[in-house]
Amino acid sequence: MRRQLPKFQIVLLSAICLIVLTSVVLTQGCTKSSETNSPQNAGSPTTAENRISVVVTTGMVSDLVRHVAGDYADVVGLMGEGVDPHLFRPTSSDIGTLMKADLIIYSGLMLEGPMQPQFELARRKGRTVSAVADGLPKSQVRYPAGLEDHPDPHIWGDVETWAMSLDHVVRVLSEFDPKHADEYAANANAYRAKLMEVHEYAKSAIATIPVEQRYLVTAHDAFGYFSTAYEIPVKSVQGISTESEPGVQDINELVDFLVRNKVPAIFVESTVNAANIQAVVEGAKQQNWNVKIGGTLYSDSLGAPGTYEGTYIGMMDSNVTTIVKALGGKVPEKGLHGKLSLK
Repeated sequence: MRRQLPKFQIVLLSAICLIVLTSVVLTQGCTKSSETNSPQNAGSPTTAENRISVVVTTGMVSDLVRHVAGDYADVVGLMGEGVDPHLFRPTSSDIGTLMKADLIIYSGLMLEGPMQPQFELARRKGRTVSAVADGLPKSQVRYPAGLEDHPDPHIWGDVETWAMSLDHVVRVLSEFDPKHADEYAANANAYRAKLMEVHEYAKSAIATIPVEQRYLVTAHDAFGYFSTAYEIPVKSVQGISTESEPGVQDINELVDFLVRNKVPAIFVESTVNAANIQAVVEGAKQQNWNVKIGGTLYSDSLGAPGTYEGTYIGMMDSNVTTIVKALGGKVPEKGLHGKLSLK
C-alpha cells in the first residue's frame, strides 16, 4: 500500500515547486532581455532583428544604398515602379514608415519637393536624414538656363556623377554603424567598378549614332546630365519638373525642330503621360515628317522589381541601348550584358 504524505508536507512541496518554476521563468526572461538590449548586440547588425532600418525614396536611391549596405541593413523604398517623384505625396502609412526608420536617405536637389515637410519632421524627431546629392561637388550640379535657383535633380543620368555619391552613402552608414565602416567602403568600391563599366558603354555606344541624327527628344527634361556626359543634344516637351503642363507653343517649337533636323525618333518615359509626345508625332506628320516612337526610357523610376531593368545598371543599359538602336547607332541586341528584354 502506498504511504500518503501528511497534508502539511504536500502544501510545502507545492510551494517549493512554484518558487523554482518562477525563478526559472524570470531568469530566462532577464537573459533574453539582456541579450536584446545589450550595447554590443545593438551596435552589431548581423541578424534580421539587429540590421539597420533605412527608408529611401526612389528606386535609384534604393539600389545605391542596398549595394553599399549589403547584409547590414534592411532598405525600404517608398516609390515603386512608374512613380513620378516630382509629384509623390506620402500616405499616412509612408509617414509612419519614415518615423520608425534609423536612417532616411533621399535623392535631393528638390526632386522630392512635396516630401520636404516629412523630412523636416523626421529630423526634429531625432532621425538621421540625408540626401544623396549632398555629397556631390557643386560643380557637378546642373542648373538649366532660366532656372538658376532650381537645380536639375536628375543626377543619376550621368553614371560617373551618380558613382560620386557612393562616398556620401558610405559616410552616412558608417557614422551610424562605425563597426562595419570597412565593409561599407569595400561594397561601394566593388559597385563603383560595375558602374564605370556602364559609363564607358554609354560613351562608346552613343558615339556610334550618326552626328546628323544624334538628338535625344523626350517627354520632360530629365536627361540633361545624360546629354552632357554622353555628348548627345537633348530636347524635351516639359521642363525639369512634370508639375506644369507644356503650352501649344512649346509643342509647335519642338515639332519644327524635329522636321528641320530630320530627327528619326523620339521617346516616351515610363513615369510621364505619353500624350504630349503623341501630339508632337502628329504635328510632325502634318509637316510631312514621320517621326517614330523609339521606345520607352526610364527617367525617374527603375523598371519592374525583380527584373534586370529594375536595377540601376539595367535601367541605364536599357536607356542607352534603346536610344542608340532607334537613332541609327550600333549596340548589342540585348544590351551590354545581354540581359535586356527589349522588343
